[in-house]
Amino acid sequence: MSDFPGASVRVLITGAGGFVGSHLPQSLRRICGDDIGIMATSKDGGHHPIVGELQVLDVLDRTSLAETFERYNPTHVIHLAGLAAPTVANANPRLAWQIHLDGALNLADAILARTPECWLLHVGTGLVYGDSAKPGHPLDENAVLAPVDEYAASKAAADLALGALAHRGLKCLRLRPFNHAGPGQTDSFVLSAFARQIAGIEAGLSPPQLRVGNLDARRDFLDVRDVTDAYALAVKQAASLEAGLILNIASGVPRRIGDVLKDLLSRSSVRIDVTHDPKRMRPSDLPCVVGNADRVRGALGWSPQRSFDDTLSDILNDWRLRVRNSQRR
Repeated sequence: MSDFPGASVRVLITGAGGFVGSHLPQSLRRICGDDIGIMATSKDGGHHPIVGELQVLDVLDRTSLAETFERYNPTHVIHLAGLAAPTVANANPRLAWQIHLDGALNLADAILARTPECWLLHVGTGLVYGDSAKPGHPLDENAVLAPVDEYAASKAAADLALGALAHRGLKCLRLRPFNHAGPGQTDSFVLSAFARQIAGIEAGLSPPQLRVGNLDARRDFLDVRDVTDAYALAVKQAASLEAGLILNIASGVPRRIGDVLKDLLSRSSVRIDVTHDPKRMRPSDLPCVVGNADRVRGALGWSPQRSFDDTLSDILNDWRLRVRNSQRR
């Protein structure tokens, strides 16, 4: 944006072309006010529906990072860039480690070298707790990191590395969001995958049979817009927080995936049968992953504001629109 250099709050977003990045600028402007500049970046550029053109920035390109920080002098960086879907990361483990760990360290190095007063908001994942979730209790920030796949392990490594750098002067916040969903998400994620199938069946593109994996797992689901509100509040209040602070972004409510599917099916205009698909079953599935968000409530005054029913309706209606648009082409 042209007003970025003159704003008192200057936020650089990596990976802004993704699902979360598509919602984040709205939260930043609403919560942080008009005196904010947003530089939205993506490895491949492109167009953002809110901020316009995405600036090209590859977090693995140290020279490009140095030039970007020298030119724009951001006050905050929200680091979203990465392999968003665990299935993609687990299929490309070396790439996941490179992007998640090296990318985060490159950003940290650029900040320490050129804009040491800048805050880095690292977006990790609640999946870093892994096997610590087995007892089924809500996980707080003191739970042991015990990731069970390459996606979570590479995210955990970056989280730990940035925590160490906080002792060397890096102003960072380590955010650990649990499952989040909403309009615009790809069907690599469970709620969106259900909604896409339902919308396709309603449009007559598929037989009335929905294929599913493990329906007994329980997960802590959030609306993506509540998650981006938490990130915006972290930007607004970063100066009052301790460097290296870890914040779970969670609802604290475990929801059985089968029950969520039933809620989505109740919104369908046609009758749909459910069929278990062995290819969708993940042997590493943890029975229950739920977060304790007491710390973020105290630190930022944040809690989820959107009803889960509205989130489900928004996801399904978004996929209905996408299916209709695809049929017109």
